[in-house]
Amino acid sequence: MRNLLISLLTVSCSVAIGQSALKPKINIAADGLEKKVVTWRRDFHENPELGNLEFRTAKIVADHLRSLGIEVQEKVGVTGVVGILKGGKPGPVVALRADMDGLPVTERVDVPFKSKVMTEYNGQKTGVMHACGHDSHVAILMGVAEILTSMKNDLAGTVKFIFQPAEEGVYDAKLLKDGKSGAELMVMEGVMENPKVDAIFGLHISSVTEVGKIGYRPGATMAAVDQLGIKLKGKQTHGANPWSGIDPIVTAAQIVMGLQTIVSRNVNITENPAIVTVGAIHGGIRQNIIPESLEMIGTIRTFGTEQRQLVHRRINEVATNIAESAGATADVKIETGYPVTYNDPALTDKMIGTLEAIAGKENVNVQPVQTGAEDFSFFQQKVPGLFFFLGGKPKGQSNPAPHHTPDFYIDESGFTLGMKSLASLTVDYFEMNAVKSTDLQASKGKKDKKSK
Repeated sequence: MRNLLISLLTVSCSVAIGQSALKPKINIAADGLEKKVVTWRRDFHENPELGNLEFRTAKIVADHLRSLGIEVQEKVGVTGVVGILKGGKPGPVVALRADMDGLPVTERVDVPFKSKVMTEYNGQKTGVMHACGHDSHVAILMGVAEILTSMKNDLAGTVKFIFQPAEEGVYDAKLLKDGKSGAELMVMEGVMENPKVDAIFGLHISSVTEVGKIGYRPGATMAAVDQLGIKLKGKQTHGANPWSGIDPIVTAAQIVMGLQTIVSRNVNITENPAIVTVGAIHGGIRQNIIPESLEMIGTIRTFGTEQRQLVHRRINEVATNIAESAGATADVKIETGYPVTYNDPALTDKMIGTLEAIAGKENVNVQPVQTGAEDFSFFQQKVPGLFFFLGGKPKGQSNPAPHHTPDFYIDESGFTLGMKSLASLTVDYFEMNAVKSTDLQASKGKKDKKSK
């Protein structure tokens, strides 16, 4: 038994030392790939594709992974691509994820690789743009795949590269599969199995975080998101005789204001924030006609199960009671969206030193919760995950354009830090779990001997 323990410790230490020795190689390889990654990103930026339509992007990704000798699975979650890289030594399975889709936004940024792609969305002609940085994510992860493949024989574990479609959703209901899209569909189709993933890492480029810096938060990091729909029915009448009808427009205005009291008076905002936003009201056709009905749509952001239930219940109560007080009726429907993006505290605590070693401790900071949402959360429901924000704001810029806007801009000099971060998190996770992995192999060996 003593000899077995010594043997296990010797093997595990050698694996750990081997993984640590890969860090300088990662840095050199990432620096050498910077121009290549920038070229990929610009190509994706100039040719954006909406959710579940990422056919061109997926083909480029799959061809690149195959050229590296990585096992490739295509059409996972409609257009998703999965690459599996088995290291030369046994160990855990780490998944790395990049989302691929663009947005229905017409670009205004004056760059040589500006998107000129046009489409029709909700009956309106619009441009298509990578206005959230997913083009950067794809290019960075392609670079990471090249880095880790170059040291395949020294890797003590398996890497699963997940290139995911439709993080922003699907803009045509006909493109939905089983009523799901993006990460949720990939999980349903088994992306976290065969081989079973032990931990997952992902990054998001940020136009409001300075290049060279990394932001993260343990626990709840980004909000759960739900879609709100309210159909109001009143009584149509002439605009000159409002007393002859029931005005759904005035009722809608009262509901909009009433919904804001949920956040200000029902939610304990000392624990977590919440958001209830009405984004559009559709109703009426003429200036002097009070319509019979209208529809309101909006978004809900919360940070916990109980909070989510409270907000949903109060939305229904506020809308239906205000409508009833006006003599109208309200049909409230809430469609559940993405869960909270939750960074496993234990995993985050173990791995944050990796990011600090690469970027410098002073450049890695805990940030406030983000009321944006991310379907990376579906992966985190299956295994511990760490999702962090990579700086993409040019140094010295004082008023950067936010994500999902026509003026969204990213400084590409931050890509190298992104590659180093994901690759280093992978090898450090292998190192930290080396003893466990070696124990598993030793246990398997003992079972094999007994069976003989």
